[in-house]
Amino acid sequence: MRRRDVIKLSFAGMGYFCAGCGRQPAQKKSETNGSASPPPPPPPPPPLLWSKLVFPTQQQGLLEEGREDVFQPTAAGTRESALYGSVRTVNRGGRLLASFHEGIDIAPVRRDRRGRPLDDVLAVAEGKVAYVNKVAGNSTYGKYAVVEHDDPMGPVYTLYAHLASVAVKRGDAVTPGHALGRMGNTATYTIPMSRAHLHFEVGVMLNSRFERWYDGKKLTPSHGLCHGWNILGVNPLDFFKLQRLNSLMKFDDALDAAAVAFELVIKTGKMPDYFRRYPSRWSGAAFPGGHMTVAFSENGVPLRGRAAAEDEAGLIKKGLAAVVSADKEVLGRNGARLVAERSSGWALAASGERRVELLLY
Repeated sequence: MRRRDVIKLSFAGMGYFCAGCGRQPAQKKSETNGSASPPPPPPPPPPLLWSKLVFPTQQQGLLEEGREDVFQPTAAGTRESALYGSVRTVNRGGRLLASFHEGIDIAPVRRDRRGRPLDDVLAVAEGKVAYVNKVAGNSTYGKYAVVEHDDPMGPVYTLYAHLASVAVKRGDAVTPGHALGRMGNTATYTIPMSRAHLHFEVGVMLNSRFERWYDGKKLTPSHGLCHGWNILGVNPLDFFKLQRLNSLMKFDDALDAAAVAFELVIKTGKMPDYFRRYPSRWSGAAFPGGHMTVAFSENGVPLRGRAAAEDEAGLIKKGLAAVVSADKEVLGRNGARLVAERSSGWALAASGERRVELLLY
């Protein structure tokens, strides 16, 4: 073999083109299938929904202690009557009964010469308008708006009631501080202009089939899924305080912080819609059907659920549910509304039976 042929073959072995054989240059290893593709970039973190939380009006003193001008009391005149919880008493058939207030009533900051509030009502966080009622006589909330927020736990709802006017429509996207309407005194009952206020709630939805249940009962007027029976509120002031401590919070944190008022064991063959919408509120393995134990707040918000123990399931003698435990201190004066202490022990009251019916529907 001649020397120039040896040189050509050597170059060919090194990956260069060989004039005599037509061989093409070899690809570098990094360009072949032998090297692993770089991993895809991690998904972006979920939006920090509550990090930009604002108050629902220009009133900035909601968390200041000792302020007497922040909240609007009822005719009783006590500051507590404007707050969340068993803070009111109603006369029903001559009987004075505790009444649960599911939100907070915020007093106006500014009024015009006729005493009408000038405060705008503001979306507290990013979301979309889920419902608007523009007919004052159709609800005890009067004119009201509901905003749905995309929390990592699942959809969370804020409700703004007794509006004088509404400035948004269903489906509108809103950002923190977006004007939803003007503070007012609308309702199916009389709220004097001197006590005009914003009723504000924050909470979760009990059942996405609520409207079908409501229509089946032939009840009116309909507010779709955003009826007060289906939007269950936690204490808004506790929610604001929690966000001040941790701007990275999720709504799971608010439900974890809520005190358990009572537990029910419930007979059901399927997982309720509530726990499918908020799966983080379920503990343990997937529900196989049979019996579950659910912990509730003082207002009947389902805080967490799990498969029931055998001895708990045995508590049900008739019906679909029985009380496993109850905390009188947490229930407060509201005790008789959802569960009631009788001579034979704790039992579901009428509103508690309806709550179970709605949960399972």
